[in-house]
Amino acid sequence: MRLVNGYQFSQAIHVAATLGIADLLAGGARTSDDLSDEAGADPDSLHRLLRALASVGVLREEDDRRFSLTPLGEQLRSDVPGSIHGWAAFIGRPYYWQAWAGLLHSVRTGENAFRHVHGQDVWSYRAERPEENAIFDGAMQSRTRASNAALVAEFDFSRFGTLVDIGGGNGSLLANLLASQPSLQGVVFDQPHVVAGATPVLEAAGVADRCRIESGSFFEAVPAGGDAYLLKWIIHDWEDEDAIAILQVVRAAIADGARLLVVERHLGPPNEEAQSKFSDLNMLVGPGGRERTQNQYAALFESAGFRLVDATTTGELVVFEGQPV
Repeated sequence: MRLVNGYQFSQAIHVAATLGIADLLAGGARTSDDLSDEAGADPDSLHRLLRALASVGVLREEDDRRFSLTPLGEQLRSDVPGSIHGWAAFIGRPYYWQAWAGLLHSVRTGENAFRHVHGQDVWSYRAERPEENAIFDGAMQSRTRASNAALVAEFDFSRFGTLVDIGGGNGSLLANLLASQPSLQGVVFDQPHVVAGATPVLEAAGVADRCRIESGSFFEAVPAGGDAYLLKWIIHDWEDEDAIAILQVVRAAIADGARLLVVERHLGPPNEEAQSKFSDLNMLVGPGGRERTQNQYAALFESAGFRLVDATTTGELVVFEGQPV
């Protein structure tokens, strides 16, 4: 029953994140009536939400309608290491929720649920809606902090002179990499409306003088001259035909001695890796891609003019390293 009713938990957590409840409780226990004023919520309805979350360990219910954060609930604060606030604020957005309601359609037909429900792909939908794009960007930043830290700590980037981050968003990953490698130069590449937010991120990290910002489509051309080309959480967004097309564009720009670094989840063996398997369903429902095994990535690489030469596990992700052939 807990599995069947899981959507109820995720929606309750989403609402709490959207209202900023964890941040409001950062200073200690408060009453639901007190919280309702700052959260902009109905006092009685908010009390019902908070006591439900307390029943599953996100909050602790005390006397006199007072609530406090548990260690689990602390992760919903927006200002703590390992925060998942951004992801929780995203997953309950109506358009995303509606796409998941199309999972049955995807399983029956093999078609992308998001396009079926909304009549366009997820990227076009968000590009037309700046508010939703900003919430999605916050979700990605929330999800990537831990994975970025593991990537910086566990993969050797010191052997590269210039790193090109393809689909690099606002440059947060590249900023971390440049900060950890003082001799490294960088290029962050993404669509114009995405990289528009990269300058303040790079400046805040003190690495703006070592990084260029370029924009365009990775289906058309990517910057040349890199020693390594990094694609983190890009290839899993696409089915094989489009994934190969992206990698072929990179192959056209990459020098023979450079490296391709594809950072993704490994789908894992049977009966294990639930997070990867449900991420695979999320790819089916949302962007229309898929998670893959190492052998499947090797096949993609071969089709695009690369050879898989290494696979390095960094936290929950794997760096699949390719060499041009």
